[in-house]
Amino acid sequence: MDTTLRDGEQTSGVSFSATEKLTLAQLLLEELQVDRIEIASARVSQGEFDAVKRITDWAKEKNYLEKVEILTFVDKGVSIEWMKEAGAQVQNLLTKGSLNHLTYQLKQTQEEHFGHIQATIALAQENGIATNVYLEDWSNGMRNSPDYVYAFLDFLATQPIKRVLLPDTLGVLTPSETFDYLHKIIGRYPKLHFDFHGHNDYDLGVGNAMEAVKAGIHGLHLTVNGMGERAGNAPLASVVAVINDFLPEASTNIKEKSLYKVSQLVSTFTGFRIPANKPIVGANVFTQTAGIHADGDSKKNLYFNDLLPERFGRKRSYALGKTSGKANIVKNLQELGLTLNDADLKKVTQRIIELGDKKQKVTTHDLPYIISDVLDSNTEQQHVVVKSYVLTHSKGLQPSTTVAVEIDGETLEENASGDGQYDAFLNAIRKIYKKKKKQLPQLIDYAVHIPPGSHSDALCETSITWLNEGKEFVTRGLDSDQTVSAIKATEKMLNSIVL
Repeated sequence: MDTTLRDGEQTSGVSFSATEKLTLAQLLLEELQVDRIEIASARVSQGEFDAVKRITDWAKEKNYLEKVEILTFVDKGVSIEWMKEAGAQVQNLLTKGSLNHLTYQLKQTQEEHFGHIQATIALAQENGIATNVYLEDWSNGMRNSPDYVYAFLDFLATQPIKRVLLPDTLGVLTPSETFDYLHKIIGRYPKLHFDFHGHNDYDLGVGNAMEAVKAGIHGLHLTVNGMGERAGNAPLASVVAVINDFLPEASTNIKEKSLYKVSQLVSTFTGFRIPANKPIVGANVFTQTAGIHADGDSKKNLYFNDLLPERFGRKRSYALGKTSGKANIVKNLQELGLTLNDADLKKVTQRIIELGDKKQKVTTHDLPYIISDVLDSNTEQQHVVVKSYVLTHSKGLQPSTTVAVEIDGETLEENASGDGQYDAFLNAIRKIYKKKKKQLPQLIDYAVHIPPGSHSDALCETSITWLNEGKEFVTRGLDSDQTVSAIKATEKMLNSIVL
């Protein structure tokens, strides 16, 4: 049972619109093929009512109403009236699963509480509404008041209900406790259907879900991206992968290939960003960064495990950065349909490592630009080298540059100001060339862009068009800094003209 639309919406700052709830309900039931969805709490707001009504209208047309569940309360029938108006037919009735909650929150005896529950279940039955029962704080109930929990379950065994829902409300259980408590309960009440609802406060949500299955649990409550109050709930994608790979005694109908798509949509609707290293759905989880791993993948898939990205509609990628080796570069070149000889590959690898040292993220889209720049920079002998420069830019003051240029072994230095840092740099170069009685080409176009599709800040390419003796030509520079890329383009221009 997916409870993203109810318990997941209790993530701080998250609220789905009615349209978003309907869209996700449709995806969860038809695309992912979850068995049931819990979509709302009764009586919360008019907006919640409108969302539920839209979902139930659609579910009725599709014959899915039994799969749509609402959290309700022991409130003398108010929740049931709300459900009737909203068109829902399954209630998940919230009750007290620990003596502490019963005593200090409700301030009732167990007989009083059970009596109110019985009346609520009977009223629901009269109105054609099926009932599941949540035992809130059940995990602490088992730790601190097991006699109360067993008395409660003895009572529920006599009631016309479909399921008993056992939540680790505060996320306090260890995997061994989860198995122990559930194994005892399932063995003691073989005719009852039990669900486990895990929270992730100690990052044990997946482990607890795994042990619940081993103990014989009949259903699990999960959320997309592990959304939920505090540290969230047990995450759907991770638990599905664990069941499919490690728990042959259990099965699900979930379509693994749709997990990533739905995860991305939930992230978009909520603004709740997915950590890059989150298993199954994170941006980096199918990305090899170390060169040795890419090399191993080329040699009998040495760094593969059973979590193949294709299972989840994803692809394996090889990151480009300071830990990249030649193997990473080759993998990315293969994706682009490119090949390089060993010498050029070494030069490109070195440039990528340099960018990685600057904490820049390089993508496959950047690679053709890097290749072009690296190979182009080695096609001509360097007669002119921009050895060093200082660029200054201050509020209220004109930008200035001091630059040192080596021309055929002779170093010349000049300072100039300009309308911008690059303009100041070019003015300083003009001064140097004036000393050499040489006119520089005229700059007639200047364009800066990032590689198409790159979505990274690793590189920008500056293309400068020059006019020299009636002929136009273009030089390009590539760097993570826009001004530096322009300086590199200018250095190429200086090497292309004859002194």
